[in-house]
This record gives sequence, C-alpha cells and structure tokens, in this order.
Amino acid sequence: MSTVVPDGNTEFVEFWNEILVPKFVKYKHILVGGLNHHSEKIFSSLNVYEGDKVVDVGCGFGDTAILFAQRVGPTGSVMALDCCDAFLEFGRRDAKAAGVDDIIEFVEADVQGYPFKSVHDFCFARFGTQFFENPVAGLRSMRSSLRQEGEMVMIVWRTIDDNPWLGLPKGIVLDYLPPPGEDARTCGPGPFSMADQEMVTKQLEIAGYNDIQFERIDAPLMVGNNPDDAVGFQLALGPAGEVYREAGEEAEQKHDEIVRALKKELSQYETPEGIVMQSSSWKISAKNPG
Repeated sequence: MSTVVPDGNTEFVEFWNEILVPKFVKYKHILVGGLNHHSEKIFSSLNVYEGDKVVDVGCGFGDTAILFAQRVGPTGSVMALDCCDAFLEFGRRDAKAAGVDDIIEFVEADVQGYPFKSVHDFCFARFGTQFFENPVAGLRSMRSSLRQEGEMVMIVWRTIDDNPWLGLPKGIVLDYLPPPGEDARTCGPGPFSMADQEMVTKQLEIAGYNDIQFERIDAPLMVGNNPDDAVGFQLALGPAGEVYREAGEEAEQKHDEIVRALKKELSQYETPEGIVMQSSSWKISAKNPG
C-alpha cells in the first residue's frame, strides 16, 4: 500500500531528495547492511506483538518496516513514513517480495506535519529523528500517533567521539579542507544532534512523553566492502562528506591527496566482512501518557 501526503517540503526535505537520495541509493549496502547492527541488537526486545499497529518513522529503504510487518502479522499493521519516495520504492518492492505488502502502508510525508490518528501501539525511528528541523514538534507528532500508554523507541547516534567511523574520516578531510560555512546546505540538525542525554530528555518531556529511558548500544559497523568503497562512502555522506561537498573546487583540486590519506587510514580496519569500525548509539524509549 502507498500514500502520498500533499507537498509541504521544507528546505531540509528538498536537500534530502535533491542531494542525498542518489548517494544513499549508491551506498544502500552500507546504510542497510551496516546500520542494521544497531537495530538487530535491540529488535528482539522491542515490545511489539502479533496484531499490533506500528509506525516506522524515517523508514528509509523499508527494512525495519518489513521486520515489523513479519512480527505483527496479518492482524496487525505498519505505517512506514519517509520524506523521500525514492527510498519508499525499494520498500514497496521488498515488502512485496517478502509477502507483507498488504500489512505495510508506505507514506511519503514529513512526519513533523503528518496528521496521525492516535491508534498505534508502537512508534519506531532508527537514525531519523536527529534530522528533525524542529525536534520537539517532530517528537510531539510521533507521540500523537500513539494510543494511551503506547511506546516510542528511537535509535540515535551518540557523540562523534563515540563514533570513530564518522569522526576519524572528518578529521582527516579537515587536514586538507576548511570546515563548512554557516550558509552550508544541510539535511537538518545533523547525526549527533540527539547525543546529549539531558537535552533530549527535556525535548521528550516538552513533547509530552513520560517513562523516558536511555540504553547505550555499541556495535561494529561495516563502512565499505573494501578501502575504495569506504573512501567513496565517506566523501559522499556524513560529516567528512559535508566538508568535501562544501569545499567545492578546492576539494576537487585536493581529491587525490584526500583519497590517499583516507584509504591509508581506513585500510587498517579491513576484515573479511569489509571495512569495520566501532559505533555507538542510544536506544531511547518513552511512553505516551495519554
């Protein structure tokens, strides 16, 4: 199933669709195959049961939505939202192949303005809420999807220092290029915008949640099939990719130097699985008191 909400795109949503979607599609093997280590660590413990109604926010390529559909079964339902229809196309195709397309409704929308019905048992987001233009508004919208005592769980990155897979390449690129200016185009606040436990707790409280809990998740992350793949990924996406993109012509002039430096460093993390580095996230859970 598929739904499109009338266009109300912000500049952040436009940036996702214009700039990031092609890069995410190119590196889907990393963004799904790599990031799923974090959801795999907690998925079996999530309070989702047969017959439940689930919302998957920022569902991306739909891999977690499909897992939820398999868990809730034909008596349940999954609403999977993302602002990028190109991602949802993968989800629709994969859901059909998995035989759960009649359980999942794929919705192209910005969750911050979506008119939810408060009927869902569970709301989930993996690495999507960090990019909310207005975090409190986004979290409040997610809460509006839940029935009384319904649960929200989101996975967000901890600090850049806790995530060398992003911090180390950024540091290398900054040895050659200037940091992005204040006028740099962006997809939102950024991957580490919800790393601060105290701040996020306050955001959740303002958004109306209670029973707020944090759990640290440390997991290996595959950031490339080989050194060349890992370098390409870093220069396309994430903090290093932002530095490289915003430097424009200067980045092109220093491209070979930067690639050599990144490849030398990232090659040290090569394993039979590919380039594997450590990463750290928060599993944050909270409830809708009604």
